[in-house]
Amino acid sequence: MKQTNYVGGQAVVEGVMMKNGDRIAVAIRNPNGKITVKKEKLKIKESKIPFVRGVVNLIIIMYIGIKTLNYSSNAQLGKEEKMGTKEIVFSLLFAVVFAILLFKFLPLLASTFIDKTYHVNNFLFNLLDGIIKIGLFVLYIYIISLNKDVYRVFQYHGAEHKAVACYENKKKLTIKNTQKFRTEHKRCGTTFVFLVLFISILVYMFIPKSYDITTKLGLRLILLPVIASISYELLRLGAKYSFMNIIILPGLLIQKLTTKQPDDKQVEVAIKALKAVI
Repeated sequence: MKQTNYVGGQAVVEGVMMKNGDRIAVAIRNPNGKITVKKEKLKIKESKIPFVRGVVNLIIIMYIGIKTLNYSSNAQLGKEEKMGTKEIVFSLLFAVVFAILLFKFLPLLASTFIDKTYHVNNFLFNLLDGIIKIGLFVLYIYIISLNKDVYRVFQYHGAEHKAVACYENKKKLTIKNTQKFRTEHKRCGTTFVFLVLFISILVYMFIPKSYDITTKLGLRLILLPVIASISYELLRLGAKYSFMNIIILPGLLIQKLTTKQPDDKQVEVAIKALKAVI
């Protein structure tokens, strides 16, 4: 088991997707209790160029994520429909628009309202915008975690992290060994999202609050790829060097919400998915 790439994955409906380089595998537990593993090769080439790979690889991961989520959902419903490229792109765009409205427009609107009332300076305006964004993100995660089905997805998320940690620590991939590891992981997408929210506070400090709300929103969207690129590089550094742990610590804390302790059957599914790509 030679480790040549960063192994990562995603929780899906009653299963786990794992990715290692261009190898992708989805393992799901069917309603009959049996585990099905689907393997495929990534047809899109990922970027390895620093500060470019962040945006490119993020789009690829989102594309794969929506595709595998659709596959796992259909499997639980006994359907065999395949999601086409148009449907995946539409779902991706819908997710992006929803995220922009919730985590970009609403915080900006709230900050603008506060500014009109209290006339805060540029620093406080952008700080408020960032605090509201992070607060909305944490609240959103907490609310959806109350749903029974989402809670199970979060358990599979924990199982995915445990399996990857077991592999990266060069332990034999058994349920017993895997369960010894934590549900949090340094390279988790949750940590990436938090870094994006945090870095955006610093970057948006350069946008004058005197601009109208449409201009401020437009500039925020234009700068988003830059922020995502910086966040991606920081995430990699944080996972590689222990002295950078302080950067990813808040993200690890938020993972207390996005990951839950899995049972042995869920861990078994994560192990199956991981073994299929290593």
